[in-house]
Amino acid sequence: MQEEYFDEKKQPVVNVSEKRQSSDGSSGDIALDRQMITSRFKAMNNTGDTGDSDPLADKTSAYLYEMLLETSLEDSIEILKKVLVDHYGDPNFDNSAYDKIEKMIQGPDAYGTDIETHELDTRLEAVIINYHSPYPEVRAVTDPFDDPTIPVETIRAYVLGCIWVAVGSFINEFFYFRQPSLTLQSTVIQLFLYPCGKFTEFLPDWGFKLRGTRYSLNPGPWNFKEQMLATIMVNVGGQTSNWMSMTVTLRHKLFFGYEWVDFGFVFVMNFASLFFGYGLAGIMRKLVIFPVKAVFPNVLPTLALSRALVVKETKSSVNGWTISRHNFFFLTFGLSFLYFFVPSVLFKALSTFNWMTWIAPNNVKLAVVTGSFIGFGLNPITSFDWAVINYSTPLVYPFNAWMNKFAGVLISGVIMMALYFTNYKWTGYIPLNSNSIYDRFGKTFNLTKILTNGQFDEAKYLNYSAPYMSAGHIMGTGGLWAVYTCTFTYILISEHKLLWETLKKLGHSLRHPFASSLEEFDDPHSRLMARYKEVPDWWYIAALIVGCGTAFAAIFAWPTTVPIWTLICIFLFNIAMFMPTLVVFSRTGFSMGFGAFSVILAGYMDPGNAITNIVIRMWGYNIDNQSESFIGDQKIAHYARIPQRATFRCQMVATLIQCCCTAGAVEALMNSVKNFCNPTQADKFTCPFPRTVYSEAIMFGIINPDRVLTTLYPALKHSFYIGALIAIPFGIAQLRWPQKLKLINPAVMGYGTILWGGTYNLSYYIPGAYFSFFFMYYIRRRFTAWWTKYNYILTSGLSAGVAFSGIIIFAALQYTQVSISWWGNNVYASGIDYARVASIHAIPEEGFGLQPGEYS
Repeated sequence: MQEEYFDEKKQPVVNVSEKRQSSDGSSGDIALDRQMITSRFKAMNNTGDTGDSDPLADKTSAYLYEMLLETSLEDSIEILKKVLVDHYGDPNFDNSAYDKIEKMIQGPDAYGTDIETHELDTRLEAVIINYHSPYPEVRAVTDPFDDPTIPVETIRAYVLGCIWVAVGSFINEFFYFRQPSLTLQSTVIQLFLYPCGKFTEFLPDWGFKLRGTRYSLNPGPWNFKEQMLATIMVNVGGQTSNWMSMTVTLRHKLFFGYEWVDFGFVFVMNFASLFFGYGLAGIMRKLVIFPVKAVFPNVLPTLALSRALVVKETKSSVNGWTISRHNFFFLTFGLSFLYFFVPSVLFKALSTFNWMTWIAPNNVKLAVVTGSFIGFGLNPITSFDWAVINYSTPLVYPFNAWMNKFAGVLISGVIMMALYFTNYKWTGYIPLNSNSIYDRFGKTFNLTKILTNGQFDEAKYLNYSAPYMSAGHIMGTGGLWAVYTCTFTYILISEHKLLWETLKKLGHSLRHPFASSLEEFDDPHSRLMARYKEVPDWWYIAALIVGCGTAFAAIFAWPTTVPIWTLICIFLFNIAMFMPTLVVFSRTGFSMGFGAFSVILAGYMDPGNAITNIVIRMWGYNIDNQSESFIGDQKIAHYARIPQRATFRCQMVATLIQCCCTAGAVEALMNSVKNFCNPTQADKFTCPFPRTVYSEAIMFGIINPDRVLTTLYPALKHSFYIGALIAIPFGIAQLRWPQKLKLINPAVMGYGTILWGGTYNLSYYIPGAYFSFFFMYYIRRRFTAWWTKYNYILTSGLSAGVAFSGIIIFAALQYTQVSISWWGNNVYASGIDYARVASIHAIPEEGFGLQPGEYS
């Protein structure tokens, strides 16, 4: 980093001049010509020959033009100097943009243009960053201005939000237990919200006044802020609850059958986990909501979709494209809706294009290496189905973050293949990539053979078999444990200043709970949000305390047998891990729950107690998962200029509705669906995830993880310090060369290892690699204006079309078991790849692995 940008204490040197433009638009030497600005605007945004006489005619460009007239060259240079300091080592800030700014500061000779062009480009760059955003993806979905008079918390916004939260949470929870499940995605609900909102424009303007503010059934045209308020409610509450699956495991007679697990216990524990997570999310606002570098790429498509539906735009041309965002969305939505019938109904082989296995359907090694079901998935063309291509959301995550994760998938996949073909821990006798537990005969581990009256029987266990994991399961489990310590250590080293400043701010918040949270931030979004009343930190602290207290009350009020100290430990563990993982989540969009690790942790803390294992698992996953969901929606509100207190109220209301509706859905299933959770249930309500929870509660709760890890897989224990050891050199190097190494993130690479040990493999990432490179790297740099206008609309339209088409296909064809039998629908399932049971070694009659008496 160039030292002239810092003072002696390594603080950015910013001394903004008070000089302003004269009335004729001059900066003292050079008069600003609108035609010149238009020309440079096109060049800087790679718009091509648009044919537009004035691309500055839309509101955003017009606003920035006004700011340009008020910003001198001296001010611009000081702004850009601060940008170089603030975004030094920022992986989301393009290297090309960073290098260009450095040359701008050095002068026209270094920049390689004449004086006029240098001055204009410098001022344009400074104005765009200082008054909008340094990131083109954020500029694509936000405005640099705000109108605080636009109605937000209207009656109709709350009514529609509540209705769709109730509908979405109930339907999603009800059909979650079916295989395949039916999901009413947030994207689809956004589409329903829009016509519902437009319909309310025909309602009479009836209303009332409260504390000087008039509330009406129809305050005017349905606006963007109302759409976003209702969308935030749906995002928060319109989804399933992880806890509901665990209550089925605890309550259902097919599993543990505890009769004391009633509606009250289910509701209270769900309420406690959600409010604890909500409180934790609010406390972390200073870390990830207000800082400009917390981009949250995963929330940008939500904003893009709502803007395309509601906001009217000025017609313009970019790279020859004149179609509006609104029309482009519905075009891609319609095409995607129709096309999805092809890979889902008419030609299923296009969805799972395992064409290499068609050459020799019964060749085990070919299936293991190239197969889409049983294998590694090494196939250059794996699918023509957007549902498969979009599994890795390649048009959302930044290219460098996506490629970091893809690198982790590749590296861990190669290690997995090495384990398999060397028959490490007898993995060659079982399928390569499976999350099932196997016995020594290669069959699914039969839990009933080691239980007596529902309790673990050690004699039966020793006479039956030790549990064995696939190579993929070992890789995924070891990678998951390593990524916890890797993330914590890497962020602790590379972002220690940020974490320390955040801790000091948290301490200040506790000492001064009524102090402003936004006063320390001077980015455009925070400046615009500062005009609204803030949510005091004590509101969130109160929510956290209520959640914590309610959890303790539930543990005491019902016969759970869960030691309180285990709950306290999982609280502290999650809080400690939450800050570093949240930094990664806010900048890359990749989330990591702690449910899997919590299973092991609970097994060591309270061995033999399945209830503790399940409850701790829920808290380990829900706290961080719910907190990240709440924080993501608060960032949406920050971008959309939704007042903080409005966001707080709508999230609280949506959370309460979700608690009731998800618990009600489970009650309805338990009381009305015949043979619920039975593997042969007529309507396919077979409860796949509750079965996984049950199996792991037996394996790591009742059997005890020490039996499995010490005797069978002791190397997995080393994953924890291996993750930390990997992170240390990367963290130190990042401190030494932040700009050169900013595109390498070992924590995100580690997330790639988690892919293995389930139903997904490389075939779900290879097509995403093509799309990520083309759109997030090539188009973003070569055709910036096109990418800014259409990229997030494209992914939203394609995803919404698939989701809506999937609902129609499920209801009309799959649920009624209508199918079309022909070669294109049968070939992908005709070999051993689809059967998922093959292995490279034949199993001896006496079984493989440790024989009875050789393990404990």
